[in-house]
Amino acid sequence: MSEAIRKIVIVGGGTTGWMAAASLSRFIADKEISVTLIESPNIGTVGVGEATIPNIVGFNKDLGIDEVELIKATQATFKLGIEFENWHKKGESFFHPFADYGLKIQNVDFHHYVNRAKLSGNDHNLQDYSFACVLAKQGKFAQANSDPQSPLADYSYAYHFDAVLYANFLQKFSVKKGIEHISANVCDVQINQTSGFIESVQLEDGRKIEGDLFIDCSGFKGLLIDEAMKVGLDDLSKWLPCNKAIAVQTELITEPKPYTRATANNAGWQWSIPLQHRMGNGYIYSSQFTSAQNAEDEMLSTVDGERINNVRHFDLPLAKRKVIWHKNCFALGLAAGFLEPLESLGLSLIQSGLSKLYTFFPDKSFNEHDMAEVNRLHNAELDRAVDFLSLHYKLTKRDDTEFWRYCQNMPISDALRHKIEVYKSQGQIVMYDNESFEEASWLSMFTGFDINPQRFDVRAKNIPLDVVEKNLAQMKSSMITAAKQAMTHQQFIDKHCRAQSDR
Repeated sequence: MSEAIRKIVIVGGGTTGWMAAASLSRFIADKEISVTLIESPNIGTVGVGEATIPNIVGFNKDLGIDEVELIKATQATFKLGIEFENWHKKGESFFHPFADYGLKIQNVDFHHYVNRAKLSGNDHNLQDYSFACVLAKQGKFAQANSDPQSPLADYSYAYHFDAVLYANFLQKFSVKKGIEHISANVCDVQINQTSGFIESVQLEDGRKIEGDLFIDCSGFKGLLIDEAMKVGLDDLSKWLPCNKAIAVQTELITEPKPYTRATANNAGWQWSIPLQHRMGNGYIYSSQFTSAQNAEDEMLSTVDGERINNVRHFDLPLAKRKVIWHKNCFALGLAAGFLEPLESLGLSLIQSGLSKLYTFFPDKSFNEHDMAEVNRLHNAELDRAVDFLSLHYKLTKRDDTEFWRYCQNMPISDALRHKIEVYKSQGQIVMYDNESFEEASWLSMFTGFDINPQRFDVRAKNIPLDVVEKNLAQMKSSMITAAKQAMTHQQFIDKHCRAQSDR
């Protein structure tokens, strides 16, 4: 049996590095493993706010972090989903909730009954049957009903928080748990010329940090996985049209909404992320269809509140690492690749990467088949995530700008094309292995972009149509009534988790 891993070195801090450190502090609690995180004092974090998806709630819970303490420390608000404005057509909007729609009836997905009713000439909006949608529309927030049979139970929430404050929170948490923190710049990486493994990293202050397993959290730079180990990238720009970003913080002048807003602009889309103390704003755009100055002007013409900081411009390297695990180097976060933040996948992919690492945790032999499986799973996951993001652009009916006309005609993968055509046929949702988004998310996109199936699951005919209509009416009414009884998002925060001061 090969020797066990004893020393893990994380290169890079920020949200990625400290999520890795915090998670490892729990994973190694009963193991004879030390963890050192090396963080450059010269590299800052964008810090315009961070939108998440619900698995971040479970991540923090598994660490034993108190939710109220976390929310206060990070100026967080709650997120029920994403509102998409002007994506399908100008002037239209739809909501992507963290929730299913209704409940299965006789083992048939709920939306087939809605489709049946619509095909019979009755007008129904699927969003009326998601409690997350109903709450968001009213600016309300409530935690889910504990009864699993209740339609009011089948939804989740995530957070908007300050990414810098979240990293700081996890840093304190991790150090208390025994993670060694070194603030220094890495100036060199020593690679064994025979094995190709990383032996150590050299710091500018002269120290040499040795390790068995190195985790690259150094961002786009990929200090270990790319600069030292020469693992290349697969370009994703063919599937994702936006390659630039602008970000700015503004004062919060209205009560924060319990959702992220993504608004389609002339050459991309704009985000609005409300925190307790400010608003995060940004514009993701294609440099092929507008200039940086025009993009900045377009964004600033629509943001509310006084600017808190200067506008910042970024390149978006739309690419994924060919492999995230090479020899004794494991890449996380931006070092592993970048997908635009349209569906807030960034932190989720960090969690997913850590989960794969733990599932196939190595010894010093670093089994090639284990590494190959992790890389296969990761690539499959990103391919399907790229499909989901591509869908947002491909299904648009906008033709008012050159950018949106391009999107209508842009290439998509065969897997995505197949999924679209199957849904168009009779409303069935094809799910592949390692999907980041569940069926309800795909359904929200199909319905939001007005893709109406020609048929529905034949088993949905087993219940008389008048009974279906009665059940739909009752469900819609119960959700409206429950939402009226809920607190506003601001009231919920004020009562349970209001931050004490601006950070």
